[in-house]
Amino acid sequence: WISVPSLLCGFAIWGMWGIITVQMLNLGFPFSQAELFTLTAISGLAGATMRIPASFLIRLAGGRNTIFLTTAMLLAPAIGTGIVLQHKDWPLWTFQLMALWSGVGGGNFASSMSNITTFFPKRLQGTALGINAGLGNLGVTTMQIVIPLVMTMSLFG
Repeated sequence: WISVPSLLCGFAIWGMWGIITVQMLNLGFPFSQAELFTLTAISGLAGATMRIPASFLIRLAGGRNTIFLTTAMLLAPAIGTGIVLQHKDWPLWTFQLMALWSGVGGGNFASSMSNITTFFPKRLQGTALGINAGLGNLGVTTMQIVIPLVMTMSLFG
């Protein structure tokens, strides 16, 4: 069951740039619309690319280690994005770096699905994979609700 919350976090971090870029436009960041939407593209491409090595990482490092590592790596883009969003005057490359790093969340999907198949017999794998992917994809919906709320209110003063 640890794969489900890990995957939810992965999708949440990976998919957050679609919502953040729209909010950045509304909040007056000094970037053009095209520049901001490259952040979403960078995140998407990074996540798709990260799926390739992540799918092999399960066999090399084991399921528990891989899930822990990829989930722990999500802390950097989560915290880093919070930091860079506080500074409208920072250059675009800092935001691009965070978008690139958030692609780890997309790779998390491949490792999670590879990990799940080892625990269930063939007849139950479809159900297990469906629950894992379905609840994991809930991370995107979670971010679509939470990010606009958090970005438009002052949490820390």
